[in-house]
Amino acid sequence: MQDDLKRMLDTGLIPIIRTRSITEAVLLADAIKDGGGDVIEITMTVPGALGIIEDLVAKYDDDVVVGAGTILDPETARLAILAGARFVVTPTLNLRVIELVKRYGHPVCPGALTPTEIVTAWEAGADVVKVFPCDAMGGAAYIKAVKAPLPQIRLVPTGGVNLDTCADFIKAGAACLGVGSALIDKTAVKEKNWGYISELTRKYQEIITNARQQA
Repeated sequence: MQDDLKRMLDTGLIPIIRTRSITEAVLLADAIKDGGGDVIEITMTVPGALGIIEDLVAKYDDDVVVGAGTILDPETARLAILAGARFVVTPTLNLRVIELVKRYGHPVCPGALTPTEIVTAWEAGADVVKVFPCDAMGGAAYIKAVKAPLPQIRLVPTGGVNLDTCADFIKAGAACLGVGSALIDKTAVKEKNWGYISELTRKYQEIITNARQQA
């Protein structure tokens, strides 16, 4: 679905919801949407993740592109797609997952780290490649280094992306950003301060927009 891929690239922000509670996951999704976020990733580590995806897809319809993350095998990818997930993200490179997701016509964002893994993912049909854990490889500097010989590959750095670094990642050539704990603030979740999550979402999007204009 090229429209979903375009939404992911246009917004530049993929909030990653990873929590222990079904209720928290739904409230976080609402907060992100209230902050203007129109792409959300629900990881398979969340209890009842498939049910959450199904509920959010029914609730948001086309207002939010809901995807599934931490997919480790094609069987889980298929279940996520049948639950309504409109894109699939993996932490590692699994060619069978890429093949399965492309068979269903959805965007797939496999995880890779080295240049060889990144090229392998791209040649296998990845729409974007998740570079994880990016902070362990030098953050934005690593994205810039990889993009130099591989400008055609769309990269999504994940790990080490926060308010202080997100502009650097965009200027380094990142297509969009995967943001987890730096957006899903533990203190805010504990205190049920959903408005803070909404405000963080707005800040990330403002920084991404400004960084793209400067790049």
